[in-house]
Amino acid sequence: MSEEQAIVAPQGTERKTLDERARMSELERLRHSCAHVMATAILRLWPDAQFAYGPPVENGFYYDLECSHRITPEDFPRIEAEMRKEIEANHPFERIEVTREQAIRDAQSGRLGALSERPGQPSRYKLDLIQQIPEGEPITYYRNGDFVDLCAGPHVASTGQIGAFKLTGVASAYYKGDARNPQLQRIYGTAFFTQEELEQYFAMLEEARKRDHRKLGQELGLFVLDPDYVGPGLPLWLPKGAVLCEELEKLAKETEFRAGYVRVKTPHVAREKMYVTSGHLPYYADSMFPPMELGDEGEPGGQETSPRVRYYLKAMNCPHHHRIFAAEPRSYRDLPLRLAEYGTCYRYEQSGELFGLMRVRCLNMNDAHIYCTPEQFAEEFNAVNQMYLEYFKIFGIQRYVMRFSTHDPARLGEKYVNEPELWRQTEDMVRQVLKDSGIPYVEVPNEAAFYGPKIDVQVWSVIGREFTLATNQVDFAVPKRFGLVYRDRDNTDKTPLCIHRAPLGTHERFIGFLIEHYAGNFPLWLSPEQVRVLTVNDDAALREYAESIVRELRDHFVRVSADYEPVPIRAKIAAAEAAHVHTMLVVGPRDRAAGQVSVRVHGRGNLGARPKAEVIADILAAIRERRP
Repeated sequence: MSEEQAIVAPQGTERKTLDERARMSELERLRHSCAHVMATAILRLWPDAQFAYGPPVENGFYYDLECSHRITPEDFPRIEAEMRKEIEANHPFERIEVTREQAIRDAQSGRLGALSERPGQPSRYKLDLIQQIPEGEPITYYRNGDFVDLCAGPHVASTGQIGAFKLTGVASAYYKGDARNPQLQRIYGTAFFTQEELEQYFAMLEEARKRDHRKLGQELGLFVLDPDYVGPGLPLWLPKGAVLCEELEKLAKETEFRAGYVRVKTPHVAREKMYVTSGHLPYYADSMFPPMELGDEGEPGGQETSPRVRYYLKAMNCPHHHRIFAAEPRSYRDLPLRLAEYGTCYRYEQSGELFGLMRVRCLNMNDAHIYCTPEQFAEEFNAVNQMYLEYFKIFGIQRYVMRFSTHDPARLGEKYVNEPELWRQTEDMVRQVLKDSGIPYVEVPNEAAFYGPKIDVQVWSVIGREFTLATNQVDFAVPKRFGLVYRDRDNTDKTPLCIHRAPLGTHERFIGFLIEHYAGNFPLWLSPEQVRVLTVNDDAALREYAESIVRELRDHFVRVSADYEPVPIRAKIAAAEAAHVHTMLVVGPRDRAAGQVSVRVHGRGNLGARPKAEVIADILAAIRERRP
């Protein structure tokens, strides 16, 4: 299955608001225009094709269509040849505004999404799309040559401005993403301004395939997915993978301890009342595992009482942390209170959305909740963002942006908590913190959490792949639902603000990112097998010297192994390289006599012989300092 085939079908159409069209980038315009050129070419080859919509998407474009011919990758050269003819013709993209009545007549005649009128073959999908255009909004076509399509645009000036392009994949998609609708063919492609950019993109895709965390995870023995016995989306961590989990948790605990967090532990289940109070039920029910109905064990002898009580697997840690806050009287002197937990959560993701470690049903989350006063908010929120930057430095993440999501005032009381003044205040506070800190950010409307504005952290791996890594959210609503209060200086009870933050996200997703970011070549501190000692022969004295090195490293909790097998040293080095061992210490008779070792580092080769004590000290320092 191609990368594109894994994309979930869209929930809407290519009709966009005026604001969305204004934000379309020049590259998106190019790709959207290329989708129209592709449709033109397909119609020249298969005139009966009925088109739905063809928007630009991340890294390219697609067009959904119904056609008597089943298009396959073998057809791509023919389609691309026709596309080149349309580009060489340099037809202008003409914008045509029409009345609703005219649009309906043209769709009924089969003219829309076609090269000419097609009597008896109305443009069925265009008719449906016309009905969805709100009254009063302009209805527009775009024409290039003979092809006319219902389209909001925008486009480049002419087909001749389309640079390098390539068709990339085929898939099936239900119209509007609804299984009750017809299943259409989806043809994917991509386009860039230059051939060089196109070639760089496909080189990146090839490198990404080599770095795929599912492939490397299996080769390196990090994790397995066992859908038959354990279940889909429930990874089993093998010993080497468990090392990564524990090292990340150790890093989080040390970082949070220095920042004044206190650690808590919460159960994996809770009563239905918890999630009704938090507001997650019934709105979040589709993403939670089904409830368990149990008799409550409250009577002597463990007898079940009635009525039966519903319990849910924990889908998020925040309600549990709110109950911890409520467990004791709180004063303004106790704030900010920073409760941290590497908590396990369970979410019933749809089977079609599960994807390796990136989308799972069991999540171990680097979670914390900061309860603070409005006066403390800016400092606390900025401190969380600075923690992100510290992590980025450790992991060599150089490209990132904060995606600041705000609410839509028109959807208060529906999608968002109906507290207009609190929305305004908290969004202003977050915006000011971002501006003052100088951290790059983009503002995105109508994507906030239901209880407050949030930041999603977008990062790019070393090969340019984008990931949503972590989140930082403001909650002014749910603490009030739980009746959380602190006694303020004026001796009145106030509701605290709550900051939800997870700088490392879930260790499933973050490890998936790190596998691809490092291509499995983890830095020494994170490497599952940090050191392997290799003897050049099986001499007893040499083995004893090697064993003394292993014991000394293990005494300092270094993950070290040894290879004493009676095989050529080149074979031992090759085996260690294949296993992605970070550091190899090669010892021979001369090394033993001189009290030294020969050092090799994965991917860097032989670094030469050095005194044993110096090498061990350097290894310990590199691990302690978490050097890249």
